[in-house]
Amino acid sequence: MLLIFQDKISLRSKYIFNFFFTDMYGIGYKLTQNKDEFNLYQGPKINYSNEEFENELNIKPFGLLHEIGIREQNIPIGNWNNEITLFKNNPGEEIPFDLFSATFYLITRYEEYLPHITDMHNRFEADSSIAFQHQFLHKPIVNYWLINFKKCLLNHFPQLQFKNQTYSYISTIDIDNAYAFKQKGVMRTIGGYGRSVVNFFWEDFAERTKVLLGKLKDPYDTYEKQLEIQKKYKINVIYFFLLGDYGINDKNLPSNNKKFQSLIKHLNDYAEVGIHPSYGSNDNYNQVKKEINRLSTIVHRDIFKSRQHFLKLKFPSTYKTLIENGITDDYTMGYATNLGFRASVCTPYFWYDLDTETETTLKIHPFPIMEATLRFYMKEKPEHAMQHILPIVNEVKKVDGELITLWHNESLSNWREWKGWQNLYEEVVRLAQRK
Repeated sequence: MLLIFQDKISLRSKYIFNFFFTDMYGIGYKLTQNKDEFNLYQGPKINYSNEEFENELNIKPFGLLHEIGIREQNIPIGNWNNEITLFKNNPGEEIPFDLFSATFYLITRYEEYLPHITDMHNRFEADSSIAFQHQFLHKPIVNYWLINFKKCLLNHFPQLQFKNQTYSYISTIDIDNAYAFKQKGVMRTIGGYGRSVVNFFWEDFAERTKVLLGKLKDPYDTYEKQLEIQKKYKINVIYFFLLGDYGINDKNLPSNNKKFQSLIKHLNDYAEVGIHPSYGSNDNYNQVKKEINRLSTIVHRDIFKSRQHFLKLKFPSTYKTLIENGITDDYTMGYATNLGFRASVCTPYFWYDLDTETETTLKIHPFPIMEATLRFYMKEKPEHAMQHILPIVNEVKKVDGELITLWHNESLSNWREWKGWQNLYEEVVRLAQRK
């Protein structure tokens, strides 16, 4: 049992100690405000206070974990074992920064509660983050702190027993648009033909006709290829289905389409499924509930996993809506515009709601890699994609984290804007599935 002395115990400190010692290290701990108890204790112990204790492992608090509410923070930057640190406040000491406040700030996404500029989809922008500004967006810095702190603890208390961390890989695939031409219905099909004629897209006109006549496979129908790869490499896969009402940014098939339902059931035979709450459902409890119920009805089971369409994540409303609708695991924590670690961590963790100062039951699964980031935001060529992906994969492997990649069915199509990208998914799977 690890004993931690605090002169002031808070909900924030309990949360971050749970993350460090219970979730990540598998070590039992106890908090105390009693100096005599701390002094007399013969087992492993940490002083996290401004009190002075001789010959103890001391971490000086910066104050963030004792606060209530949200305000702009002055964050001194430092260095520890060649890793950047936040909340530097104890230079020259064994741990020269408030490790716990720094981790809390990053994984709660504290900065996203503060006033900030958003993009056209009302999303927090990566270049507004402290990780981008101090050039550690491509590194799961929290995991490195955890590793260095573990070494420090073992140096002081070699009797401590830590649980083993093991690297894992999960492939996630978003189904935003199940088919390019098939099953669109009469009005959408007529509209598609009309656009082809008006814009002189005769190749598009011909392809649509061949697909509808059964002479050509729909370009977005890459599902058997996906299943072949998944079977070949024995990987864990989660499909997220968009089942929202039709809108300018929600253009999947109607949820009552029998062919679409058959596809969902087919993929559910080989992988897990989750809901992809629509663009139009953001901050709309009833719409999210409706979409979850649609998927649950199709697969005949409860739905617990989700990822927001367009990665529309707004704190704290998005996560509150998910929790109220029974979601236990969310996979939205990543940027559309940049590869890297939005929460500076590559292991799952429970969300802490700064608005109510509450540790919740919603588990966050961060992802650092999305193929659409490379194609549409970085404007990268497919032959150069791996030079950006490989360093990210290696970072997760180094810290025995959970690597999650985000793909879409259309990117395996070798069609239109995805010409030349069809083999990247298997390359990444091959790289990611082995340690």
